[in-house]
Amino acid sequence: FKGKRELQAEQQKSERLLLNILPSSIAERLKQQDSTVVADDFSKVTVLFADIVGFTEMSARMSSTELVELLNKVFSVFDTLVATHNVEKIKTIGDAYMVVAGLPTPHSNHVEQIADLALDMLQSICHFNEQNSYDLSIRIGIHTGPVIAGVIGIKKFAYDLWGDTVNTASRMESHGIAGQIQISDNVHEILKEKYIFIERGPIQVKGKGEMMTYLLQGKQTKDKGNGSP
Repeated sequence: FKGKRELQAEQQKSERLLLNILPSSIAERLKQQDSTVVADDFSKVTVLFADIVGFTEMSARMSSTELVELLNKVFSVFDTLVATHNVEKIKTIGDAYMVVAGLPTPHSNHVEQIADLALDMLQSICHFNEQNSYDLSIRIGIHTGPVIAGVIGIKKFAYDLWGDTVNTASRMESHGIAGQIQISDNVHEILKEKYIFIERGPIQVKGKGEMMTYLLQGKQTKDKGNGSP
């Protein structure tokens, strides 16, 4: 009887770990099939990348323990926001943080979800700096469109995204401005009646050419106008 209870406890622990890595619906599919390959097409999702500005230079002045502790603190704050906004964290890449809304269960308000998350992320960094005596700044980039999502491999597998939408969202971040949320023209088109923007104008984006971009400033209140200065 004791052995059975221990086995059940181990199974529950493994289940929690799996759900920490994969969306629940994807974890369930993997448990029910022999292959670890999962692939789905999603026509409408919104992808966000956030990056800590100047982190490479900062890390050169920090010990390995300090570096990991700082990233853990910042990303733990972001993890809490992701859960609050009911979106999917995909992964961290060094000091970059990647999120998507609109999958694995498609829904219509994915662009607003990511916009609200991005605004909260900027605010959270301000609070983090005040509480921890840091002067961190982040860049955020957002793009919306189709992606392929899935799980591949047999070791250290993870749920990931592929496609031009992912690349463009990454470019929105890397070509962005410290302390700002840069969005593509198609994100602006969806959000322009409900949010406030500054038009940054066309910029040269690596691998994409010239793209029209905007800086997301906040959410409109009922007495505001059309939201674009």
